[in-house]
Amino acid sequence: MTESPIAPYGSLPAGGTVRPITRWGEPVMGRTLVRVTEFGDGLMSLVADMVATMYAAEGVGLAANQIGADSAVFVFDCPDETGRHTVGVVCNPVLELPVGAERRLDNDDEGCLSWPGAYVPCARPDFAAVTGQGLSGEPVRFEGSGLLARCLQHETDHLNGIVFGDRISLKARKKLDKQMQKAAPDYPLTWPVP
Repeated sequence: MTESPIAPYGSLPAGGTVRPITRWGEPVMGRTLVRVTEFGDGLMSLVADMVATMYAAEGVGLAANQIGADSAVFVFDCPDETGRHTVGVVCNPVLELPVGAERRLDNDDEGCLSWPGAYVPCARPDFAAVTGQGLSGEPVRFEGSGLLARCLQHETDHLNGIVFGDRISLKARKKLDKQMQKAAPDYPLTWPVP
């Protein structure tokens, strides 16, 4: 029996439509997204589509610009270093990272649904927290270690127009690009739409 995910602010919305994932290089991927100020049906519909797309692509997180939307919101369903999954929605996130003696880097492989089929090491702090707003505008806070820390940082980066390829060396970026080109036939531009 699988353990239920931690959902401190409720489960993720269901019933969305799977959309094609936007690739690196598209204008919406390289700019800071628009702050969410309306917490109604439009946001609920967008987030439901993001959740459906994340699961169809077998990802652990997805930012709005990854389906072409210019809204500062991301969703996630991601395990921490113990393997326990947390699910959530964060609008207008503010990232908090350890500093000084508390800061330890994890140089593990990282990938991106917007550059599918490619993974290279990317050093990031091994713990992260985000504060922001939930689907109804309520304050939310998520924190974690391991892959969850990486996910919170990766998705917040997306909302600020940063892809993880911007955070790695030129040599690693060339390796990432080569892997993506090799995997391209498995990920058509309509992926993951069935």
